[in-house]
Order: sequence, then C-alpha cells, then structure tokens
Amino acid sequence: MDEKTQVKRYRVQHSIDEYTFPAEAHIHAVRLDEKHMHVELTDQRVISIPLWWIPTLHNASDEDRNKFQINQSRTMIIWDPEKCRINDEISIADYLGPVKEISEQTTADYSQKETQKQIAEAKTRQP
Repeated sequence: MDEKTQVKRYRVQHSIDEYTFPAEAHIHAVRLDEKHMHVELTDQRVISIPLWWIPTLHNASDEDRNKFQINQSRTMIIWDPEKCRINDEISIADYLGPVKEISEQTTADYSQKETQKQIAEAKTRQP
C-alpha cells in the first residue's frame, strides 16, 4: 500500500535581503501580570518573560514588582532597593537570544541572482 505523496512547490516571492531584521532593542513599555513580564519594544515586538526565570521577581509582591524604572538608554529594567524590596537589573538583550551579526558576505549569499537560480531550478523540476 504505497501511496505516492504529491509535493506542492511555491515560488519564492522575496529574497532574504528584502526582509527587515531589527538590529537594536529598546524598551517602550513594561507590564507585569501574575506569571509574566511583558516587554514591548519600540519596534513593536513584545517579549513575554516568565517570572519564574527571575527569582527576585517571582518571589516578590505585586506592589514591589511594579516599582521599576527603565534606564535612560531604554535597554534595562531596574528595581531600586531603596524604593522596594527588589534589588535587580534586567538587560532586555539577555532575553532576545543570541544575536548574529549579518555581514555583507552573508547577505551576498542570498543575492537576487541566487534566488532567481533557485526559482529556475524549481521550475525545471515541475511536471
């Protein structure tokens, strides 16, 4: 009972260098709920960080959690121990994952010619 699976191929509409990848992360707003810290960035991304990842926040009261400040460069969230019972600083870059520098060599690998070559190869494979 071998069934033949049909593979559907689609044309690549945009090359990789047409996409926009944010290079920086600046905090626009921070909101805390019972389980997460939601950080809205200026480029409209929203990052939700589980509070259990940050023991000082996880074990703190709601009142103390909400006594934070965003630093002047908008890259860190700071709790001042003189204003609350939390003494912590959180850099948003630590929660974005590894950042890979995109060099000109990398973008050259995904050039328009390469994409057109892939499209042409896909067309020749179609029945």
